[in-house]
Amino acid sequence: MKAHISTRETQVLHLIAHENTINEIADKLYISPHTAVSHRKSLMVKLSAKNTAGLVRRAFELGLLHIPAHASKTASIIPLQSGKAKTSHIFNS
Repeated sequence: MKAHISTRETQVLHLIAHENTINEIADKLYISPHTAVSHRKSLMVKLSAKNTAGLVRRAFELGLLHIPAHASKTASIIPLQSGKAKTSHIFNS
């Protein structure tokens, strides 16, 4: 069973998976660092993760993130929601 992950949480998850710091996430999403931390904490509860590494691992296990089969070593991790890839200008940096 997959937890309901909001669009904003999906964006935060994607940026975490790309090794962005909380301050970088806040800057890229035009939110405060406190809000970015709140989203990360919410994700950790929803995905039953003990830390950020566990959060990314659980997201892959649950199919919320994947690396496309045609991806190169430096390709992007694509966030998924409802079985469909989401795209945004945030993800194309």
